[in-house]
Parts: sequence; structure tokens; C-alpha cells
Amino acid sequence: MSVTESDDSPVSSRESSPVRGFYSEKRPIYQDIGCQPLDAYDAILPKWRAAIRRKLVATVHEESKIIAKMQDYIRTPWLDTYFVYTSSLGTHTFFMTFLPALFFFGFAETGRGLLIVLALGVYFSSFFKDLICSPRPFAPPVTRLTIGTHHLEYGFPSTHSTNSVSIALFLFGHVYLLAAEEAISSQTYTLMCVGLVFYTFSIVFGRLYTAMHSFTDCVMGVLLGGGIWWAHSSFPGIPISVPSSSLQIYVARGLGIGKMVEDWVTQGGWEVPLILIPLCLLAVNQHPQPVDDCPCFEDAIAFGSVVLGALLGKWGVSYAGVDGRTPVVMPGSGWHWDHSLRQWTAVDRGLEDVLLWWSMAALKMVVGILTIFAWRILAKSLLHVVLPPTFRLLARAFRLPNRRFYTPATDYKNVPSEFAHAGGLRPIPSVIDLPGSAGVEVGGIGSGSGYSWGGRQSARDIKSRSEKVRFESPLSKSMTGVEDDEDWKDEDEDVKHYDADVLTKVTVYAGIALLACEVLPVMFDVLGWGVKSWVDV
Repeated sequence: MSVTESDDSPVSSRESSPVRGFYSEKRPIYQDIGCQPLDAYDAILPKWRAAIRRKLVATVHEESKIIAKMQDYIRTPWLDTYFVYTSSLGTHTFFMTFLPALFFFGFAETGRGLLIVLALGVYFSSFFKDLICSPRPFAPPVTRLTIGTHHLEYGFPSTHSTNSVSIALFLFGHVYLLAAEEAISSQTYTLMCVGLVFYTFSIVFGRLYTAMHSFTDCVMGVLLGGGIWWAHSSFPGIPISVPSSSLQIYVARGLGIGKMVEDWVTQGGWEVPLILIPLCLLAVNQHPQPVDDCPCFEDAIAFGSVVLGALLGKWGVSYAGVDGRTPVVMPGSGWHWDHSLRQWTAVDRGLEDVLLWWSMAALKMVVGILTIFAWRILAKSLLHVVLPPTFRLLARAFRLPNRRFYTPATDYKNVPSEFAHAGGLRPIPSVIDLPGSAGVEVGGIGSGSGYSWGGRQSARDIKSRSEKVRFESPLSKSMTGVEDDEDWKDEDEDVKHYDADVLTKVTVYAGIALLACEVLPVMFDVLGWGVKSWVDV
């Protein structure tokens, strides 16, 4: 594969785009994830996994040509900007940034449902990605548009499609029930449904438009997302009458497994944590090992741990009887506690009440997020000190499980401290790190393609960047990069996976969920800040 450059044309893997190109004096080409020689995958993967992968790679090869032709026909600067940025609305990053607010403001049941559906989508899509090791559409011929680091993962299936479909169906279930109870008008119901369809289309089609996924990736993602929602949901179904019969069929009736699990958690004893914790560790241990160093595993264990923390927190408050506490309504909500009647009474809201409510809302968000950040930094730092020597001690007694690309504790002295980061403290956890800081990659790894939106603010906000990703072939100790830039080599060698990181992530993210879902809401009630803005009748 070769790429030519000239002074009067953008570096591109296909015909020039209808907008001004991005020029790069030095664009080394590195091998995309999932694109090592076929022998590398055949040598490591079991035969059945390798066979499935070969069929998918052939499909991706053909679909890449179709996607490239589609891009030639429909790409415009405005659509590029739209689909690149709306892709962030289908990420687990987006949802994990805003999910804590549902728990802080009294929508715990909805938040827990969204959290579990989202987590299952991330885990199972990551599971299949590392299981099959299928590449994304090849660049060239496609021109890849991306924000964040999702291009560093395998392609099959599309996590964006999985998340968007499962979340849209989850929200549709709530909207449908509201309409059935006449809590919202038919016009509002129709508008909400149209909005959910438009959202899902923007995310799923956007993965094709940006060439981040093939058609097969997206179809599998849609099916996976729908299946996860169906299994988890207690949706009663949409009744459809059979013609010439009194029989009714309920379409899309959920299995209700989520409700069964929550009932078991809230009513169970110590068997709940004794079952949930080993199940989480088993899910971590049994996650497939990929051929390339794919970050899917880290997302999977983070979300599995978040579910563990949320369920353990729910069990804890139920077991201790804390969930039966007298609710505290947020100040400024239009409710006043009558001490003589021992109940909340409605009062008229004025401007001062509105300002007070928003002030308390902002205070809760700031305190909640800072508490989560503090936990993450302190817990991670402590575990990085405690776990490595513990692992080395246990390694003397028996062989510890170890994952490819993760260095065992016997091969290193310590893990770099959070407080020794070059730029100071590492600011936020990776799973709730906003993707904008990573910039935008235009053109895939090896595509040599550049693209600029030109002229406006977006041209300054959206940046083109070439990749600094290298993968070690299992058939050779040499790296597959075309160029060996010493500066890049030093930078890459600083990035390292430690075996202590796995259990650290499990503990840290389980703790984050425990704090956000249960501890902080209880604290807000104790402090008199309240959680809900209404009184349940």
C-alpha cells in the first residue's frame, strides 16, 4: 500500500473531496487493528473463531467498496460535521456522563434500567469484538471520520448501534406507557417516537456514513441492542387484534429478566453479594482474548463493575432498611414540611424558589461529581500500591491468571502513581471522559486521507490527525509500522497494561456506581438537600 503526496492536492485514498483538503508533510502509515496478516489470526485464534473471522473479513472487504461509493455520492461538509458529532450521542461515554444525574434527582429506577441495558450492550458487543477480531471498513477505499478513540477497537458488532437501539427502545417503553395512561397527549407521544427514530437513525446510519462500521456490523449491533432490551424489559407489549377473531397478540412483550433480578436483589440476604461478586469476576475472566491490543476489554470490565456496584448498592440500602427512609424534597420545589401534620404540603413557587432549586441542583452535581473523582483518584492510587505486592506474594503459591498484553506483577516493580502524572493529576476516569479532547481523525489508518471543513469555527474545533498506533505481530517481534520514529516509539512504550489494572478497575468502577446510585442520594437527603422534586402520593 502506498500513498503519494503533492503540493496541490490533499493526501487521499480516492478522488479529491468537494471541500478543501488537509495537508500533512509527514503521514506515516500504521497497521489498523484487525488488519495483521491472516496467518497471525489463524495461529492464535481457535479454528472456529478464525473461520468466522475469515468470512467477516471477506464481507467487510466487499462492503468497504460499497461504503466508499456511498461516501463519494452523499458526503458534504455539513453532513460530515453532523454525523461525526452526533456519534458521541451513541457512546457509553455520553450516557455515563449524564446517568448519575438521574439518581441525584429521584429517577433511580429509570437510571438503573438505563445503566443495566447500556452496560449489557457494552459488555456483549465488546465480547464479540474480541471474540472475532474483525476489522473496520478498510481505508482505503473508505474515508474514515471519527471522534475519540473508537477506531482503535474491532468493528464487529457496532457498539454505537447496540447502545442507540437498546436505549431508544427503553425510552419508547416509558413513552408508550405514559401515552396509554393518558399522562401525555397523542401529539406528544408521536413527536417523542419520531425523535427516538431520528436519534436511532442518526447513530446507526452515521456509523456507515463515517465508515466506522460495515453494514454487517450495524445489523448485528441493532439485533444485539434489540435483544438486550427485550430480555431486560418488562414492557407489556403492544396489543394487536387478530382479524376475524377475539384473539389479541402482544408485540414486543419483554421477558422481564431485569425486574426479576431487581426483586431478587432487594429481597435477598447475604447470598446476593456472594453470588454477584463471583459472577462479575467470572465475566471478567472469561472475556475473550484478542489478537491485537484492543481496548474493548477495559470498557467491558468497567461496565460490568458498574452494574455490580449498582446492584450491591441497591441490596445494601434494602437490607439495611435505608430505602424506607422519609424522603426529603429538594428546597425550592414548591413543597413545605408541615411539622404539626407530619407531612409535605404544596405551596406556591416564586422566583426565589426557582433560583433556590437551581442552586441546589448545581450544588448536588458539583459535590456528586467531585466525590466520584476523589474516590477514583484515591482508590486507584491505593490499589496500585497494594495489589502488585499482593499478586507477587500469591504468585509464589499458585499461578495467577494473566491476560495477553497485561504485564504480570512479577515483571514490574510498581505501577505509576496517579499523583505522578506529567500534567498533574489524571483529571477524570476513562469511562466518563468526554471524547472531544482526542480530536477528530479524518481518514482511516493507512488511508492517507485528509479532510477539512474549512473556514468557520468548526475548522478550528475539528482537527485532522494521523495515527500513532502500532501492533506487535504474534509471528514476529518487529513492529508493523512503516516508519520507526524514535519520538513516537518512546511515547508508545510509556503506555503499558499492568495486571493490577484489572482488579483496580473492578473495584474503582463498582465504587463509582455505589456512590452515584445509593450513597450520594442518601447523603443529599441527610443534608436536607433532597433528591426528588415531588411527593409520592
